[in-house]
Amino acid sequence: METQELHRGRLIDHLQLVVRDLDASRAFYGAVLDVLGVPIGGSGDGYFWADELFVSTADSVAAQGHLTGRHHLAFQAGDEATVQAFHRAALAHGGRDNGAPGPRPYHPGYYAAFVLDPDGNNVEAVFHGAANRSAASVKITF
Repeated sequence: METQELHRGRLIDHLQLVVRDLDASRAFYGAVLDVLGVPIGGSGDGYFWADELFVSTADSVAAQGHLTGRHHLAFQAGDEATVQAFHRAALAHGGRDNGAPGPRPYHPGYYAAFVLDPDGNNVEAVFHGAANRSAASVKITF
């Protein structure tokens, strides 16, 4: 599948997770990304991707036969209810609780939930409180 359009956020261009069980990861990330309104963008033999997240098996060319270690990644959520739905979806699809939904002391309005994905990566959904963005994303077309 050839990419014709990308949407990019603020800092991270992309993140690749190399996982033991691609089907388990597809079920987990498919569920939590659906709650966040981010579709799986595509898939192929041994990988899938959504927005800036790429998930593959160790057999992929980029992985060079190695699993990734434990990572922390955070998805932006539009409100506190979405953070709560993310947490429920993650737990229902192979995730383990790593911090129930609630306020965090990082800055005023920070509301987040943390789960461990099937490979032990610490995955967060965060709502930063009432704020204005200049744009939802940067749109790149080819």
